[in-house]
Amino acid sequence: MPDSADLKQREEAHWRKTTRLMLTHLVLWFFFGYVVHMFVVPLNKIIIPVLGFPLGFYMAAQGSLIAFVVMLFVFAKQQENIDREFGFAEEDEGSN
Repeated sequence: MPDSADLKQREEAHWRKTTRLMLTHLVLWFFFGYVVHMFVVPLNKIIIPVLGFPLGFYMAAQGSLIAFVVMLFVFAKQQENIDREFGFAEEDEGSN
């Protein structure tokens, strides 16, 4: 029975950490999806030096999309690390 209790504790700790990661990324998603767009007009006063675009326009047109893609990769890597930490990682199919 100690193995069963240990597994249950690992599952609970894994779920707590996974939930925290998910909520963190949801807050970031909300920020880039909604909050940044609410401040487009003030952000337009800042001009990106190299591109010459107003920052608000850039964030609304491309910046948020880039942030979402980066967040996907970061989330996947962080979740992989959590899975490995608690022994729930899926092994690569190619490695034997």
